[in-house]
This record gives sequence, C-alpha cells and structure tokens, in this order.
Amino acid sequence: MVCLRACDGNAGVAPYAPTIAGWAMRSSSYAVPAMVIHALTLAECREVLARASHGRIGCARADQPYVVPFFFQFDPAGDSVYSFSGVGQKIDWLRENPMACVEVDEVVDRFNWTSVVAFGRYEEMRDSPEEEGARRRAYRVFQQRADWWLPALGKLTGGAEPHTGVMYRIVLHKMTGRRASHT
Repeated sequence: MVCLRACDGNAGVAPYAPTIAGWAMRSSSYAVPAMVIHALTLAECREVLARASHGRIGCARADQPYVVPFFFQFDPAGDSVYSFSGVGQKIDWLRENPMACVEVDEVVDRFNWTSVVAFGRYEEMRDSPEEEGARRRAYRVFQQRADWWLPALGKLTGGAEPHTGVMYRIVLHKMTGRRASHT
C-alpha cells in the first residue's frame, strides 16, 4: 500500500522519500515501481507523430482553451500535420487564433508511455489556384490512410447531411516529447 500523508518539512520522512506538493509518498507493503522519464530527441518526436493517426488538438480563444480529439497524417518532409474537418467550434477558433498545439501519446500502462506535444500554426488550404500545390501535397499525405475524410464528412445523427469539409495543416515549429519506462 502506498501512503500519502501531509509532510511537515522532512519530519518523519526518510530522506529518499519522494514528495509531491508537500505530501510524502512511502511504501508500507510493497516496492513502488521505479519509473524513469526520458526526453525525446526531435527525431524521436517525429517518429511518434509518423506512427500516429489520432491525437488531440488544442486551440484557444478569449483566454479559453479548447482540446478535442482529431485524426491526422504527419508529413515529416514539411514538419506539418494534415487534417480534414467539418466547420465547427475548432475551425472557428483556429481561424480566429491560428496558434495550435497537437498532442499524441502511446500508452502501454501507467509506467510505460510516450507523449509528444507539438506547437504550430493553423493554415487552411482553400480551393484556389494559389493553394493548389499545398492541396495536392495534402492529398498525397492523406492517401496513407483509408477513408481519410472520416469522421469529418460522416453522416450526423438524426440523418443530417454532411457539412462542408475544411482541409488544413498545422505547420509545426516546436516539438517536445517524453518516454517513461520501468528501471
């Protein structure tokens, strides 16, 4: 059993006991598994993004954050995440404030996981001659996943027809990642 108790300085706590915000953690009946957290290199962050097709995207408007799951394809050649969505709160907010954050994780269990957070700028690829090259690149990237237009153009409950889709990318300018494992 792992015990958490209020810690009054270091009184009564073994010098090696880890603390969390003033609470000492002690094991009374079994060994607490040791976990080591490693920082990922930029290349390792890219590898995690390349393996993933699902993550979370975060945006903000008027000091209010908004995080939702989304499907995407990573393009390592341009350090961009491509996605396709219906118009809604996420797209409205990204149009207003194009700064975005993408999070991807691979979880085996609570002691073995990898997480990448990437920061970038939202760019919508409109159906125009000026953006034809970017749209062609997006189509090539999307072809890596069957049914890439789903769930954006899936039929809504109640029989509503699919709404207009928006093709976009997040051009990444910073990536950070962590990997946890047993020691």
